[in-house]
This record gives sequence, structure tokens and C-alpha cells, in this order.
Amino acid sequence: MDYAAKAREVIDIELAGLQKLRDGLDGGFSRAVEIILARLKQRGKIIVTGVGKNAPIGQKIAATLTSTGCPAVFLHPSDAMHGDLGLVAAGDVVLALSYSGASEEMLTLIQALKRQAVPIIAITGEPESELGRDADVIIPVTVEREAGAFNLAPTTSTTVTLVVGDALAMVLLEARGFQREDYAKLHPGGAIGRTLLLRVADIMRTGERLAKVRDDQLVRDAVLAMTSARAGAVAVVDAADKVVGIFTDGDLRRHLDDGPSLADLPVARVMTPRPVSVRADHLAVDVLAIYEKRNIDDLVVVDEQGRLAGMVDIVDLPKFKIF
Repeated sequence: MDYAAKAREVIDIELAGLQKLRDGLDGGFSRAVEIILARLKQRGKIIVTGVGKNAPIGQKIAATLTSTGCPAVFLHPSDAMHGDLGLVAAGDVVLALSYSGASEEMLTLIQALKRQAVPIIAITGEPESELGRDADVIIPVTVEREAGAFNLAPTTSTTVTLVVGDALAMVLLEARGFQREDYAKLHPGGAIGRTLLLRVADIMRTGERLAKVRDDQLVRDAVLAMTSARAGAVAVVDAADKVVGIFTDGDLRRHLDDGPSLADLPVARVMTPRPVSVRADHLAVDVLAIYEKRNIDDLVVVDEQGRLAGMVDIVDLPKFKIF
């Protein structure tokens, strides 16, 4: 057996299922989004439920929804019948996953949910099933075949169900105006949260670690300021403390051929005027993008009037775990 060829065959079958899903999306998906949005505005939550292979799929969908600002919980039908039905409140909405739409456990739960008058959105491959008839909205996930031998193991069907969950989460994210800062607030302990919550003000050099000289000072003064601050660059400011340039160790090396009088030249003659700058309230992760785009190592931080507020040195980024 050609194992790689067989794997490609499986992937092709699942891709065909996804294409069928994409082409078949209709008003049911849009109505599902509208119902969920209305319930979320009422401080309700999304109850995701499924049995068999759809249980872990449902858990993942609930986790994705919650992490993108839509409160969701997974409720196993068996657990629901033994007390966990108490999770469901009047303002909630149910997302029921069942390809056949005929699971006894699922249908028992659906009847209990209907008595609580919560809307039910069915993600099923059999819209005419009992689940489909009981649901308020149907998102069909009918596939031509499962991947692999015997057309039995849930593969294509679970893939398309998971993708519908991802699509719901991402559409809801945009519909609710969810921003990357909101995402970061829900992930404060990870790398994503750290890079999206840190501001330039949190990482910039100030005080004794900020090297600066006036534009009427000499190159020797600039070098001394850089040495004292252990920095690779010095900001050049005018009498009003507005940034007019930057002088870096690279500038120093490039002007060494100017002769022994280099140290006594005005720094304004050898500095880089109008340096790239950023505001203190910008996201720290934006700094990395600027470094990569402009091919620089030091970034001047200014206030609204263009006055020097600080500097960001590329060597400081690793300690803040910004990569």
C-alpha cells in the first residue's frame, strides 16, 4: 500500500465534504447567527451538546466560542439527564450536534430542552430527522461519504461539523465587533495575551536608561550619553525637547572615515533626521513589525507634540517575550 497516496485520498474526501458544506450554506446559518446574537445580548449563553464522536467536537466548539467572547458550555446528554440540565437557563440557546439526528440520548435531551422553551439549532446531516423536526433552525452538514474503508467511521461528517462551529465563532466574533484587545483580555496568561496587552509605554527606556542629547551638542557628547545609558542609539532633541533626529552606533561607524575631528562635530551634522517614531500607547507587538519593515534596531517614542517620551531598543524585546 502507498500510505501517502491513501492519506491523500482521505484528505480529498474530506475536502469534498467541506466544499459541499460551503456551497450548501443557506439562510439557516444566518438565522442561527441572529438567534445567538439576540441571546448573547440578553446575557444568555450557548449550550453545545453532542454524543459519540460529536462530544469532543462539541467541547472544542464550545471552547472556541468562549475564547472569542461568546460564553458557551458543553453539556453531555447523559449528564443532562442526571442533574446537569440545571446548566440551562431561560435566556440560553442550544447547539445540538448529531449527524443522524436520531440518537436516543440526544432526542431525550431535546424534549427536555423544548419544555424549557430555549431555541434549538441543529447541526445535522439529516434535516428530515426527528432532531431536524424538533429544531428551530437547521444547519445541514450532509456529506457524500465518510473517509476511509466501509464508509462508517465518523470522519468527513465530524470535520464539517467542526468547521461549522469555527465558522459560527468567527462570524459571531466580527458581528459583535470583537477586537484583538478583547481577545487578549481573555488570554492574559499566554503569549497571545502578553503581546496584545503590552503597550510601548511598558517596554520603552526612560530616565537614566534613555540616551538623549541636544542638537547643538557634539558627537562626543552623544557617544558618552549612549555609553552611560548602555544604549545603541541616542535621541537628538531641540530646545523644546522635540525629537529632530537619532544618532546610532551604526552612524558612528559609518562616519569614522571623517577623521579624528569626528568627535568634535555637531551631532546634528551626522545624525539621521526625522527618525521613525511611535507613540507610547501603541501596542508593543507593533514595534516588532516596524523593526522588520524599516530594518532598524532603535525606535524613538514621542508624545502628541513630538517631544521625546522614551526609546525602544530591539535588544530589550526578548526579555518581554516579544518575538
